[in-house]
Amino acid sequence: MNSTSFFPSGELRERLLVHRLDMAHPGDVSSLAALLEAGELAAGDVVAVIGKTEGNGGVNDFTRGYFTQSLMGLLARYTGQPAEALQRRVPCVLSGGTEGVLSPHYVIFARRREAAAGAAGALAVGTAFSDPVPAQDVGRWAQVRAAAAAVRMAMRQAGIEHPKDVRFVQLKCPCVTSARAQAAELAGRTVRTADPARSMAFARAAGAFGAAVALGELPDDPGLESAMLSDFNLRSDRASVSSGVEVDAVEAIVLGHSALWQGSLRMACAPMRDALDIAGVGNALQALDLAAAPQLDGAQATRVAAVFVKCEPDRRGRVRGARHTMLDDTDIDAQRHIRGAVGGLVAGVLGDTRLFVSGGAEHQGPDGGGLVAVIADAG
Repeated sequence: MNSTSFFPSGELRERLLVHRLDMAHPGDVSSLAALLEAGELAAGDVVAVIGKTEGNGGVNDFTRGYFTQSLMGLLARYTGQPAEALQRRVPCVLSGGTEGVLSPHYVIFARRREAAAGAAGALAVGTAFSDPVPAQDVGRWAQVRAAAAAVRMAMRQAGIEHPKDVRFVQLKCPCVTSARAQAAELAGRTVRTADPARSMAFARAAGAFGAAVALGELPDDPGLESAMLSDFNLRSDRASVSSGVEVDAVEAIVLGHSALWQGSLRMACAPMRDALDIAGVGNALQALDLAAAPQLDGAQATRVAAVFVKCEPDRRGRVRGARHTMLDDTDIDAQRHIRGAVGGLVAGVLGDTRLFVSGGAEHQGPDGGGLVAVIADAG
């Protein structure tokens, strides 16, 4: 497991920089290249990336790996470091699927050391990677503990002292492909499931449990392993977890407030009880002194730096008592339905389509709902 300490000393502090950038196609990193070329951002300061690509969001979604390859190649040219080394240091968490009005984009997180000025205390970021997670551990308590350890390490790296100060945890976890399942079987190991799609769900569940353990929302109890994908009362209200074939370890990005940082960025996270919970979006905004009536006005909208949403089709087949057909549609995957629906709702409130809206919210926020997290300038 690895992370890198960035802590300043004396009269220096860290400042978080957040850039939300458009992409013209899944391999397009030209907006970041322009910032680097202009000197507005130093490649060595980039510590994490979260983005939405226009793939299908499934096991065979090549757009995530395509973007990651492009990103690491660009950073390698500017830093002089091998792309493979950067990929083990800079987590790049991508969610495929920009259904409806959602726009492909990516959020760059950078930390810059500068002279202390003004009051201390601001939004901080920390990252960490677990050791590679073997196929037989995916969706089991070993992955839960790997995720929890990565979250704790990222908190320490960010200088976030208490779990209560954490606002948002983004994890990317590996899944079990058919090839990985066969390799495990040949080695005499048993995977929890050999179904790749089911494996992604278990991986997300274990990641959510790991974040919950690290944040004190759940105990470190291996007996809870059987509750994954069955007892949805067990959850984290501050975790967003993705899974994919392009990673082999748990990648953690933790955002929260720390007295060791400075700047005007703040963050809030609120649960969404269902796909229509516009009040949940309002709660996250209200915590940042933003008010949608019913949509953010231009001045308020410019304060928003990034938005992250997790959502899930209600597995009971109803939304506020009325039947929905997302789970029964054999033409369009249920996750694609819910991303489009919730993405439209949140975009309508914010007046912006550059939203990270990810499906697969098992144990992430209320069952049948999810969560919404907002980064904004406090002014």
